[in-house]
Amino acid sequence: MSYAGGPWPLRAGGATDRTLERVQELHEAPLAPLTTFRLGGPADRLITAETDAEVVAAVREADAAGTPLLVIGGGSNLVIGDKGFAGTALRIATTGFELEGTRLELAAGEVWTDAVARTVEAGLAGIECLAGIPGSAGATPIQNVGAYGQEVSSTIAEVIAYDRKTAETVTIPNAECAFSYRHSRFKADPDRYVVLRVRFQLEDAGGLSAPLKYLETARALGVGAGDRVPLQKARETVLKLRSGKGMVLDPEDHDTWSAGSFFTNPMLTEDEFAAFHARVHERLGPDVTPPAYPAGEGLTKTSAAWLIDKAGFTKGYGAGPARISTKHTLALTNRGAATTEDLLALAREVVAGVHEAFGVTLVNEPVTVGVEL
Repeated sequence: MSYAGGPWPLRAGGATDRTLERVQELHEAPLAPLTTFRLGGPADRLITAETDAEVVAAVREADAAGTPLLVIGGGSNLVIGDKGFAGTALRIATTGFELEGTRLELAAGEVWTDAVARTVEAGLAGIECLAGIPGSAGATPIQNVGAYGQEVSSTIAEVIAYDRKTAETVTIPNAECAFSYRHSRFKADPDRYVVLRVRFQLEDAGGLSAPLKYLETARALGVGAGDRVPLQKARETVLKLRSGKGMVLDPEDHDTWSAGSFFTNPMLTEDEFAAFHARVHERLGPDVTPPAYPAGEGLTKTSAAWLIDKAGFTKGYGAGPARISTKHTLALTNRGAATTEDLLALAREVVAGVHEAFGVTLVNEPVTVGVEL
């Protein structure tokens, strides 16, 4: 790990004892409006930090007092219990988009989909297929956000974070981020790091996209896998595909009152996949072949959406205020009057049904606060 003052200038800034005097602060603050689910009870205290120094100061204050801390970015990957959060919620609202050649630095609070649009406008490739993903830039390395054949781990150069264990701001290069499918060192140790900035190394391909890896995207563009297309065309196509699945935020569309994909795609060992394959033939017939994608180290990835659908949980499933999206089986949604418990009841029903049908246990992708499946 390299510390502050790495290969690019560090702009995080230091915290002072008086920094928190300038931040916005609320007590018994509603958290539901800060999440894309629009669910969850209040926090004892909500701080909105607009600079890195304010973020660090808030974290240090909470740690010194032994106060539980919940860090909130765009709220797109968060399920908060109906009782809320007994502690300090820290909303990161920092801004900063700095482009030097093909190197991009984003403040953690930057709106991710807006940042993607700006890189496309600048003619730089590498994150164009991640258009439309809700949330903030600081959340992308935590989850190793990915979609349509791209993951941020392919372009992240380094992550600047506040290390709560050492009480220092550190610069962590890509090789030390332990990126894997929807995972990273930041997710593995969620109470240790608070991401402040993310630095990317993008590509100047003459206005063309990175080689397309996802067959659905390539087919929609009328090209083959591995081909490049105009950047703007790639972004527009992904946005259209996501919109058709209810995966682009729209306040008027309850199918987007969700966390996007609620479950990760299962990664199965050889023995697990063999058992799963046998269950598929037993339930659906010998001619049915489940989705299977090599995932390295003897693992096979299959589709959570396929499992959910084939287990009988089709689009629009549910009779209450929490239902499966009418556009995509992988999204659980708040139809407007749901509680977090309503959502969790639906999630548990899906998990149990898929396990009974295929022997595979689905794992939730969103972070849960004060609740669990």
